[in-house]
Amino acid sequence: MPLGERGGDKSDSRYCGVETEFNEDMPLALSSNLSSGFDFIVCPLMDPTYRPSQMESLALASVLPFAGSDLVLTPSQWSSHVVGKVSSWIDLDSDDQLLRFDSETTLRQEISWASHLSLQACLLPPPPGPSCGNYARCVNHILQGLNNMQLWLRVPLEDKSDDDAMDAFSNHLHSETQNDSWEWWNSFRLLCEHHSQLSIALDVLSSLPSGNSLGRWFGEPIRAAIIHTNSFLTNARGYPCLSKRHQKLMDGFFNHSVQIVLSGKQMHNVPMGNMECNDLANSHFDGTDHNPLRSYLDYIGYLYQRMDPLSEQERFEIGYRDFLQAPLQPLMDNLEAQTYETFEKDTIKYSQYQRAVSKALVDRVPDEKASTITTVLMVVGAGRGPLVRASLQAAEATGRKLKVYAVEKNPNAIVTLHSLVKLEGWEKIVTIVSCDMRCWTAPEKADILVSELLGSFGDNELSPECLDGAQRFLKPDGISIPSSYTSFIQPVTASKLYKDVKSHKDIVHFETAYVVKLHSVARLCPSQPVFTFTHPDHSTKKSNQRYRRLRFEIPSDTGSVMVHGFAGYFDATLYKDVHLGIEPSTATPNMFSWFAIFFPLRTPICVPPGSPLELQFWRCCGSTKVWYEWCVTSPCQSPFTTPVVAPIGLGCRVCFSGRICIVA
Repeated sequence: MPLGERGGDKSDSRYCGVETEFNEDMPLALSSNLSSGFDFIVCPLMDPTYRPSQMESLALASVLPFAGSDLVLTPSQWSSHVVGKVSSWIDLDSDDQLLRFDSETTLRQEISWASHLSLQACLLPPPPGPSCGNYARCVNHILQGLNNMQLWLRVPLEDKSDDDAMDAFSNHLHSETQNDSWEWWNSFRLLCEHHSQLSIALDVLSSLPSGNSLGRWFGEPIRAAIIHTNSFLTNARGYPCLSKRHQKLMDGFFNHSVQIVLSGKQMHNVPMGNMECNDLANSHFDGTDHNPLRSYLDYIGYLYQRMDPLSEQERFEIGYRDFLQAPLQPLMDNLEAQTYETFEKDTIKYSQYQRAVSKALVDRVPDEKASTITTVLMVVGAGRGPLVRASLQAAEATGRKLKVYAVEKNPNAIVTLHSLVKLEGWEKIVTIVSCDMRCWTAPEKADILVSELLGSFGDNELSPECLDGAQRFLKPDGISIPSSYTSFIQPVTASKLYKDVKSHKDIVHFETAYVVKLHSVARLCPSQPVFTFTHPDHSTKKSNQRYRRLRFEIPSDTGSVMVHGFAGYFDATLYKDVHLGIEPSTATPNMFSWFAIFFPLRTPICVPPGSPLELQFWRCCGSTKVWYEWCVTSPCQSPFTTPVVAPIGLGCRVCFSGRICIVA
């Protein structure tokens, strides 16, 4: 049965499996574990004593002599409750030619049989270390013709300083025992060309690496976490429990939809029957089951059920996690009603704007003149009116008089604006202007200019260009809201995002930036500021072109990392101390109008420990377009292609290698 359900998480309950030995009576092995509360079993499909070279002839070696019939379970049972486990004795990189032959033959046979059974996944033995060329080669060949089944490569999550923690894998480790197991995985997946059906099953042992080292795994394609019984401690009542660090790791697995698999022998003599233990308060143990690992399962279920319920914002965003979307281009495209409605639901954003307008009004008009002075406020890019409403609410709250111009280029939004003004009785206060702000001739100067043209990267929706064109009708001492904004960038491991971009099998998708709710990513170090824009900007030699060279230092205890691209954020100052943004360290709580932006690398870059990562980033401006260019120059260089010269008119969208183009 499921581990349990959290509030707002009913469709995403976590499940737990158990690793078993080979059993010729598969129905019994399955039913006994399912009846104990486990949801699936991870088991060998072939007798571990089988060796192809021991067959009487090579012809017999292509037959599966020790595999049970596929009829012993229903197709639904095979696909829903069984994960195949490739024989652990195989060694495809052995110097022993006979062992190498037997290993390769058996590997192909077992995966072929698992595919025939329509299993969802098959567990591969751990590589013998970074030197696993033949093993990876054979797996890569198999992947090319595999159906939808996933291959889980078993990788130990070891603490390199604790040799004893690796005893369980001594048969698989050669001279590379001290090597970082992430290196094993990285070597293997590179040889398999980042294949989308190759994933990780992490072996969690009693000791864990540093927090930074653990964090990088969450950007990798982890499908299962195998928790060994010898990783458990014993609580005061004699029941199994995990250390605080292991518990935190389990929370991470749950949040990233990683399936849990229990493995090993019973290490705790738990009394059967009454289980009135605080740690197992939510246990579904009924006192009738005698599975030796049941107490471990109950504890895993307890850890899952005690997690905080998903917030309303998390429930809203869950469907967008790691889903690539093209950034909005509201200057080029007229937004649809559904898009407006989604953004208008973000009450946090508009409350911040209301705070900013309130402070600007109070600074602009002293209390003694509040009844005699009317402040002229222009909302440029008014959409369907949320900023108009926020501004009028600010005027009411501060007791200031306001005259509002609502400037909007989208003729469809203008229809809604007229209806809103009539419905709210704002006819004497609000003037609607159907025009591009850059082309409008204002009848008077504004005291305050308000806009919400910010994109996920701050300037990527052409806020600088639009506000530069609109500031001509702002008084010399007028106030712009926002007054400034800065973009930030951060290197990330994002295996899923990279594979999704790669699946398009063309270059142009690697030359595009995407808006995405980042979830299965590893943020490798703190973000750094890139470009800053300030408004109004009255300098005579201003340019919106920018260039920045950034140097990132990844913490030394992280180990080697794979950089698939860069996450972009922004932080904006609306007015004085009122800000909003999505940069992780200063993000506005509970605001969902913006997801991060993702700049992919065509070729992921492996950064060794202690090596700096250097990124160069450009914001380029032409007469009819604005675009970004980016490339990595250290520790190695990423591809950087000279752009194709082509005329680009209004309404075009063109992207170059390592570039995103935004039409102005």
